[in-house]
Amino acid sequence: MKINKILSSYLILISFSFAEEKLFDGRTLDGWNGDPKFWSVKNGAMVGETTKENPTKGNTFIIWEGGNVGDFDLRLDYKIESGNGGVQYRSFVKPGKHDGWRIGGYQADLEAGDRFSGICYGEAFRGILSMRGMKTTLTVDSKGKLKKYEEKFGDSAEIGKVVKKGDWNKYRITAKGFKFCHYINGVKTTELIDNDMKARRSYGLIALQLHAGPPMKVSFKNIVLIK
Repeated sequence: MKINKILSSYLILISFSFAEEKLFDGRTLDGWNGDPKFWSVKNGAMVGETTKENPTKGNTFIIWEGGNVGDFDLRLDYKIESGNGGVQYRSFVKPGKHDGWRIGGYQADLEAGDRFSGICYGEAFRGILSMRGMKTTLTVDSKGKLKKYEEKFGDSAEIGKVVKKGDWNKYRITAKGFKFCHYINGVKTTELIDNDMKARRSYGLIALQLHAGPPMKVSFKNIVLIK
């Protein structure tokens, strides 16, 4: 009997240690803050769209209002029919005067093209941080210049073949300490270890990107955060 009680307590502890939260209800934009000119809910998905008649001046984002997040396992489905987008994490609202929907920080990139889906990009935050197929360690030299040490673990073109163009894909992003991994459809696309102690971020916002430029459309659903 005592062993059963101990086991039950242990299982309860495990269940509370990994809290799973749905960030999107599939019906409304409750809990999210984005420009209503671009973001809506259609057919159970969160949709960001620009047109020739309704462009965005600069990249714009819809921000999850649940606050800052540190370590996590984030999972979602996405479909991009044109253009470029991304999933922001450990991010920040950019300083200065603007509409409030301008974000910087780590980004899990996604695009309708062939090169960048799965990379780690620093939006207003040091540029490309780790390319597809690379494990990248960031450091800073004695002069404060950013240095990248890259180890290839896979071929970018081969990894890119798992991405379904114009269809739904599963994105997974993990952040533990200062190690970040991206996966698309179960395949690791990039890994980043950020040892840039001055710039790296231990927590921040989650947001979804709609890119400036030609008309584009991107959709998200099944957004789940595990902490």
